[in-house]
Amino acid sequence: MASSLIRGKHLICAITDDDQAEIIEDGALFQRDGQIIEVGRYDKLSQRVQPDAVLGDGSHIVVPGFVNAHHHLGITPIQLGCPDVPLELWIPHRLAARSVDPYLDTLYSAFEMIESGITTAQHINSLFFGPVEPCAQVAEAVLRAYRDIGMRVSYSFMMHDQNHLVYEADDQFVARLPPALGRRMAEFFHALELPVADQLKLFEELHQRHQQEPLIRIQLAPGNLHWSSDELLEMFADISTRFAVPMHMHLVETPYQKEYARRRTGTTAVHYLHRHKLLSDKMTLGHGVWLTDDDIDILADTHTHVCHCPSSNLRLRSGIAPLNRLTARGIDVAIGIDEAGINDDRDMLQEMRLMLNLHREPGLEHAVPSPERVFRMATEHGAKTTPFGSQIGTLKPGKAADVVLIRWQQVAGPYMDTDVPVTRAMLHRAKSSGIDTVIVAGDPIYRDGHFMKIDKEAVVRELAESLQVPLTAGEAHRRNIAGELHHHVDAFYRGYLHSDVRKPYYQRNSSV
Repeated sequence: MASSLIRGKHLICAITDDDQAEIIEDGALFQRDGQIIEVGRYDKLSQRVQPDAVLGDGSHIVVPGFVNAHHHLGITPIQLGCPDVPLELWIPHRLAARSVDPYLDTLYSAFEMIESGITTAQHINSLFFGPVEPCAQVAEAVLRAYRDIGMRVSYSFMMHDQNHLVYEADDQFVARLPPALGRRMAEFFHALELPVADQLKLFEELHQRHQQEPLIRIQLAPGNLHWSSDELLEMFADISTRFAVPMHMHLVETPYQKEYARRRTGTTAVHYLHRHKLLSDKMTLGHGVWLTDDDIDILADTHTHVCHCPSSNLRLRSGIAPLNRLTARGIDVAIGIDEAGINDDRDMLQEMRLMLNLHREPGLEHAVPSPERVFRMATEHGAKTTPFGSQIGTLKPGKAADVVLIRWQQVAGPYMDTDVPVTRAMLHRAKSSGIDTVIVAGDPIYRDGHFMKIDKEAVVRELAESLQVPLTAGEAHRRNIAGELHHHVDAFYRGYLHSDVRKPYYQRNSSV
C-alpha cells in the first residue's frame, strides 16, 4: 500500500535513556511509500492526513521492528541430530547434519522471526566450502526467501582461509590422526577448499547484484581469528572501506578461542584486530564472551559494536558475556539469536527477556540491564550493526516504516498497575502470540496470524517432505567422518586451557 496510518494505544518511538522511552499515548504514525512521514496523536493526525488504509484499532503497543543481529539457519542443530555440547565439539558434530534446502530453510526461520516481531535479520551463512558456484546458488536461494516473504536482510557469508576443524592448521591436525583416517581427512579438507580469490569474487558479485534492492544489503563477515590468516585479516579493512560495508566477525566466543589468540599472537584477539585496523564503528563482534577489561576499553575507544547471543552461549557452554561492563563503557550492544534460542526457536521477545534477567548480578550496587536498555539493543543498537543503521530502529520521521503491533490486552490483562511503564510491561509480559501485525517498509507482511506473501503450511510441509528421504552418499560420508573424528577432536582440546581462564566474567581482570 502506498500510504497508511498506523495507530496504537501506546506508540514507543525510541528509547531516550536507560530508564526512559519516548511514548505517544493514543498515538499514530503516517507512512508513505515505506517511509515514516509524521508521528503524533491519532486524533490530530487522522484529521490531517488521508491514508490509503488504517492499521490498528487503538488497542496495541506499536514498536519499531526488532533486529536479529546474528542469525544462521532454520532447521536447528538439535532437529538435525547435533546435541548441545561445547562449541569446539559441536563443530565436528555439525559435519554429520543433513543438507537442507536453503530456500525452504530460510523461510522456516523467517516465519518464527516475523511471528516474534523481527523485521530485519543479520543473516550470516556459515563457512562456504568447495566450488564457488554452489555457494553462489545457496546465497541466491537465501536472498530469494527473504525477498519472497518481505523481510529486510543484511546478508553475509563467513570468509576464511585456514583451520577448518580445530584451532590449528589442517595438515598438522591430519598428522595427529591414524593413517587411514588421516588420508580420508586430507581428501576431505582438499574438497573443502574455496580460494580467497573466489570468496572475494562472490562477495563482489553479490554486492553488485543486490545492493540497489530496497530490503537487501550485502556486508562482510570475517569468520573468526582462528579461521583467518594474517594476510586475510589485512584484506578485510580495505574491502570494508572500498565497498562501504560494515563487518560482523565471530570473536572470543569460548575460552578456547581466547587461549588460541594468546598462543598465536601473545595478546588478546581484540588487541590483534586493533593492530590490523579492523576495529571501528563499522565492526560488530559476535559473542564477545571472553573479553578482558583492556579489550572493552579498546572497543569503547574505537566505537566497535558487540552482538550478544545469550541463548547460544548458554546452550553451547561458552559462558556469559560481560554485558554490564560493556554498556557501562558506552558500547552499543545488539541481540542475536544465533542458531536458535533457549526454546530451540527464534523468539526475540523471549531472547530479550533472557538477556534482561541473565545479567542481574548479585548485590545492591550493580547497574543491571533495564527493560528500556534491552529494548534499545533489540531495535536501535541492532540496526547499527547492519547497513540499514540510519534507516531503522526507531519510529521517527524519515525512518523506514518497519513496525510491529502487539495487543496491549495480551500484555496487561487481566490487570496492570498504571504506574508500570509501558516498555517494562512489554519486556516482562509480551508473547509472540500477542503480535498482531508486522510491517516492513510500510507493507504488512503478517496480519492476524497469517503471512501475507507466503503459504506457511505449504512451505513447512514441503520442507518436511524434503527430509523424509534416505541419506545421500555425501551425507553418509560426512556422518561417518564425524563419528570417527569425535574422539580425536576431544583429545586435541584436553589440557588446552590454562588453569584460570574459565573464571566467571565478574571475576576476570585485564590480563591476557
